[in-house]
Amino acid sequence: MQPQPEQEALLTPSEVAAMFRVNPKTVTRWARAGKISAIRTLGGHRRFRASEIRRFLEQVEEGTEV
Repeated sequence: MQPQPEQEALLTPSEVAAMFRVNPKTVTRWARAGKISAIRTLGGHRRFRASEIRRFLEQVEEGTEV
C-alpha cells in the first residue's frame, strides 16, 4: 500500500464567501469567470483549494487582483 500524499484542505463556496465577505453566488461567478479554480465533487459541487484562496485574498487585499 502506498502512502497517500497529504490532502490539501478544500473549502466550500460558503466558506470562501465568508472570507471575502461576499455572497456565495459571487464565489460561483468568480469560478465561472476563471478568477479562481474550482474542483468538482462527484455530486457536482464546487470546492476550492484553501492555499489558492488565501493567495487570491492576499492579492485582493493588496489591490493587485488578477
